[in-house]
Amino acid sequence: MEVNEALVQQLADLARLEFNDQEKVEIRGELQRMITFVEKLNELDTTNVKPLLHLTDDYNVFREDRVMPGTTREEALRNAPSATEEYFKVPKIIKK
Repeated sequence: MEVNEALVQQLADLARLEFNDQEKVEIRGELQRMITFVEKLNELDTTNVKPLLHLTDDYNVFREDRVMPGTTREEALRNAPSATEEYFKVPKIIKK
């Protein structure tokens, strides 16, 4: 695949980027090197290679669920700088 100026401009437009002429030349070269690398990988025979699904041998490693005591309303409100019997009081930030 050949990377030309039209392709670079199309990608820039899609990404909402603006490049000057020097940057376009640099990006064109970098894109061409990436595509050449991927095309080189396509030459490899991967017939007997299994797909890599996980990077480690670990499978579904989860911690055990445990019920832990939580904070009661009274305990939480006791530490509040300002509160009613049921709610935290906070400063009003919306003015009419």
